Amino acid sequence: MSQTSFKKIAEEKIQPKDFSFDRDNMLLAKKILKIYPKNFKESSIMPLLSIAQNQNNGWLPKKAIEYVSDFLEIPEIKVLEIATFYSMYNLSPVGKFHVEVCTTSPCMLRGSDEILSFCEKKLAIQEGGISKDKMFSLSRVECLGACVNAPIIKINKNYYEDLDLNSTDKLINNLLNDKKIKIGSQSGRKGSEPRKSSYDKKR
Repeated sequence: MSQTSFKKIAEEKIQPKDFSFDRDNMLLAKKILKIYPKNFKESSIMPLLSIAQNQNNGWLPKKAIEYVSDFLEIPEIKVLEIATFYSMYNLSPVGKFHVEVCTTSPCMLRGSDEILSFCEKKLAIQEGGISKDKMFSLSRVECLGACVNAPIIKINKNYYEDLDLNSTDKLINNLLNDKKIKIGSQSGRKGSEPRKSSYDKKR
């Protein structure tokens, strides 16, 4: 499968016949809408798409895009062009754990290509693929925006930083065994503070 498979609109046979925000998400959507001036409702497209995707197990069906368009009373194409442009939106089903490996320059220089290859072997899926049990899906993304803590993986909503092959293996094993996993740096670094040098460790 290609690395863009999750950006392809899902086949008609798996598209839901309808979509609407549930009660809690409707309240959240209305609250978000109030943040923006009435003549700039389009500014809320991205957060509303995120709400729709979260409600629909991590992907956006066509009916959700239509729904956001109707909700904001704007042309559907304005919603569709955002849904198809940003990597955070998936237009076809993803696994329970959607693993996104950043391979932009800072991450690449710190071994993200090796981490991506490791994930393919560990999960027995190709980049852009989804496992047979629907537990994992894997994709390559460009810049997750935490370059100082490279290399980085995003799984669903959370970031896992300062990775190497050993910490990536441990992370996936914990997911497989339903164990609690630590969000953020996997090396013990706090935030984006500088790594301690050998001189600092001796002090």
